[in-house]
Amino acid sequence: MIESLFTEPWWMYAAVFLAGMGAYIISVIAGGGGSLIMIPVMNFMVGSKAVAPIINLGDMIGRPSRLFIFWKDIRWDVVIWYAPAAVSGVLLAGWLFTQVQADWFQIIIGAFLVSTVFQYRFGKKEQTFEMKKWYWLPLGFGVATISTIVGGLGPVLNPFYLNAGILKEEMIATKTANSFFMGAVQIGTYTFIGALYGDLWIFGIILGLGATAGNLVGKKLLSSMTDETFRKYVLAVMVISGAYMILSKIGVF
Repeated sequence: MIESLFTEPWWMYAAVFLAGMGAYIISVIAGGGGSLIMIPVMNFMVGSKAVAPIINLGDMIGRPSRLFIFWKDIRWDVVIWYAPAAVSGVLLAGWLFTQVQADWFQIIIGAFLVSTVFQYRFGKKEQTFEMKKWYWLPLGFGVATISTIVGGLGPVLNPFYLNAGILKEEMIATKTANSFFMGAVQIGTYTFIGALYGDLWIFGIILGLGATAGNLVGKKLLSSMTDETFRKYVLAVMVISGAYMILSKIGVF
């Protein structure tokens, strides 16, 4: 009975767990990027169309542990603006998922991420614009819509968190709370439209277990970091993620 659930070689499941653990350690200490790291891994294993459902399921499974670990650091004043708009964005994306090609989304977002290293003058500048609370409303809608189609855009929000003065534990905690309800709706949407089925559930669950392990290790590493070091890691991950998104879509990878 159990063996019938696992239709792929055991090493593929082990690779997803270990890759997920490593990706989400980086995600904690650098303010995101775990999903983007997993995109090429899952694309290689299951094909591009299954990437977004698997990664979002893995994210969703890993979020409760991250919420528990960082609960006291959540900025609820941001969540009340972002989360409802994000849920609305997911509902729109449920229809767009089967209608829209995501390539041009990733190129635009990749260019934005690469540009952040210049906006922040290679980490020397702490803020580039004033981040007002209502900005989280359109951000929540737009990012949730695109991430449901693409499969992972965590770092794209980091410049806005940095400009709001939200760093380290507060950034990780608030991003997780913002994503929690959005993730639940995403999984329901994927299931309803038939994009999440069979072995994709197994891959997503194993990825989520790896993410949970990564959260625990990442928390210990994050507590010993300074704000300056964290900010530099955040910028590095944004630039690397942006470069990968562009290069992968123009055929370099």
